[in-house]
Formats: sequence, C-alpha cells, structure tokens
Amino acid sequence: MAGGPSTPALAAAVSTAGGLGFLAAGYKSVEAVQRELAEIRSLLPESAPYGVNLFAPPGHGAGVAGVPAYAERLRAEADRRGVNLGRPRWDDDSYQAKVDLLCAAHLPVVSTTFGCPSTAEVDRLHQAETAVWVTVTTVEEAKVAQRAGVDGLIVQGVEAGGHRGGFDDSHPGDLGLLALLQLVQAEVDDTVALIATGGLSTGQGIAAVLAAGRRRIPPPQWR
Repeated sequence: MAGGPSTPALAAAVSTAGGLGFLAAGYKSVEAVQRELAEIRSLLPESAPYGVNLFAPPGHGAGVAGVPAYAERLRAEADRRGVNLGRPRWDDDSYQAKVDLLCAAHLPVVSTTFGCPSTAEVDRLHQAETAVWVTVTTVEEAKVAQRAGVDGLIVQGVEAGGHRGGFDDSHPGDLGLLALLQLVQAEVDDTVALIATGGLSTGQGIAAVLAAGRRRIPPPQWR
C-alpha cells in the first residue's frame, strides 16, 4: 500500500512469518525509500527474502480532459466548505531515481505496478541479482512484460480490490482471475513464474488458482 501503510516493520513481519514482505516505494521520496530499505535490513536476517514495489510511469492515464468539468461540479460544495480544489498535476514519482537506488541496493525482488520496466532496466536489475516481477491485467500486458525479460507476472484479475494495476487506464482488463490466469499461462513461457492476485480470500479460491496454475514453477533463487 503506497504512501506509508506498508511499513518496514510490517514487511519484515511478513517475511519472518514465511511470506514475502514488500515495501511500497510509491508516493515516497527517494530518500524515504532509502531509509526504509536500511530499516527493513536491520529487522531481517541477511538471507531473508523481501521485495520493493515500484510505480512504473503509466503516462497521464485516461480521463484527464474531464477533470476540469468534474471540478466545476464540485465547486459550489468546495466553496461552501472553504476548500481549494487545486489543479491536476502529474509526475513520474521519481521513477528513474528509484530504479537507480534499487539497482544499487541488490534486492531479492523488485515488482512494478501500472507499467513495465524497459528491457534495459530489467537487465540492470538482473545484473544486481534482483528478480523482476510485473503486475499485468491483460494477456497483451503479459506479452509485453515477457518480452522485457521479467522473471514473474503478477496476474491481477478484475476482482482485485482498490485500483487496478494495468498499464493503460483507457484499456483496463475485464477478465476474472481464473480466466486471465489460464490465458496468460497459454501465452507465456514456462520459465516465467505466475503469481495470482485479486479476490483471493478463502481456501477454496487459493485451491482454484493453484489448480489453474503452472504444473511446476521453479523455486525462487534468493541470494
């Protein structure tokens, strides 16, 4: 969860319990991410796996032209409450600087949401002995990520809570997790791990995605 809720202590607790804890780099300065990396390392044994999630720049997204009209609809209520509506803005969340930081950090795993790193960026992370996972919501996104040379695809069905992690807001994926998982599996190499996400809240749901997944996935090679 970007912006602060996913603390180093929480990520370390997940990894200590046998899971894979992740720090969220989104909506944080490069310096804040660097501090949190130092903190999680102080909380975990050297061999313990953990990861960092990065927002890959998706562009300006869909619906930008409609923002002023929406603001006008809110203006009377905003004026009544003394609230300044502000102006829409966009930035890349210091993406390149964060990539540089994570390459230098030699992490077990880096995952991205909202987009795919370039082949050159994936190569740089591989040179740092870091596995690269990318969130995908369509088969085409999975193909793009595979061409970039990633190690894993975080396959996110339409059931996922909150916002979707796709590359293009104007063409969101509309498939449920089980259908998407099987379609992606048919299109990508067996060497790419598939991580099923979206609406998994029961044992039956977990059993279903395990049955629909790879016959064999090589275990992750943590350093």
